[in-house]
Amino acid sequence: MEQNRTNKTLKWCFKIKNGLKAVEPNERLSKSYLEEAKSSLARAEKDFQEGDLLWASVVIYYSDYYALYSFLQRIGLKCENHACSISAVKYLLGEEKTKIINEHKDKRIDAQYYMKIGKEEEIEEMLKEAKEFVSMFDGIVSDINDEEVQAYRDAMIPNDKATANEQSNAKANNED
Repeated sequence: MEQNRTNKTLKWCFKIKNGLKAVEPNERLSKSYLEEAKSSLARAEKDFQEGDLLWASVVIYYSDYYALYSFLQRIGLKCENHACSISAVKYLLGEEKTKIINEHKDKRIDAQYYMKIGKEEEIEEMLKEAKEFVSMFDGIVSDINDEEVQAYRDAMIPNDKATANEQSNAKANNED
């Protein structure tokens, strides 16, 4: 059931504007996103030390997101929709690899939109988790080889081709 829901989500993500798109794998851009993840972590640490727990929460999430997105860039997937990016990584690497970012995303939304800011101890724990998350994706991106990149692309791109065929068929049906 969960796999079926994930496949429907990914199919939708390939259809929407600024959703998942196959592009050329980009090692340089991937490294830039990893550097931004590390820079954001340093910024979150500074916000935390200055007592700005709201912005620490926000920046922690973005450090996670940049690390996760570095993986997508490395394998040649572009996406401007955070939920779709996270779903793609969940599909490719497993739910365990996205558990932390999903928790941090919820906490960011609570802090940013509902002024439900975590306590100092919670934010400190989030920082620790984010450091581990960024490090994990640094390792994944650094260790990936061309065959693995292709395997990940093969696992995702058929969804894109199926969507393209559906869009062509829908367009042809509308022209009748």
